[in-house]
Amino acid sequence: MLIGELARATGTTARALRHYEQAGLITSARADNGYRVYDAGAVVRVRNIRYLLEAGLTLEDVTAFRVCLDGDMTVAPPSAVGLAIARRRLAVLDARIAAQTEARDRLAAALNAAGDPVELAALAEPTNPVQPTQPVPSAS
Repeated sequence: MLIGELARATGTTARALRHYEQAGLITSARADNGYRVYDAGAVVRVRNIRYLLEAGLTLEDVTAFRVCLDGDMTVAPPSAVGLAIARRRLAVLDARIAAQTEARDRLAAALNAAGDPVELAALAEPTNPVQPTQPVPSAS
């Protein structure tokens, strides 16, 4: 399968696939014309890479899972190494969230001090929402 076909089959981009290949997470052969050619197993492997990335891991974290990327990672029992990586990544994400919350609180305090009170609900609403081009069907 060519790189575009693999990208479509996995919901990713050719650029991401080249990045995964450069990181050593997937491999390809070369056709006579120089095009990358992937075997059918690459679909599962790329889906697992994306599953781990979407869970919050980095590409470097994912390399530790290289040996198990060809199976069904969503049902496989976690390894001690995998759990340790996930715990470390969760700690990093928690620290980032805390830092962003502190920054948000400082900005809200500055706005409040300037006489422009800020409500949490107002910040969550988009200031310029996109209007649908077609009516949204009802749930009934």
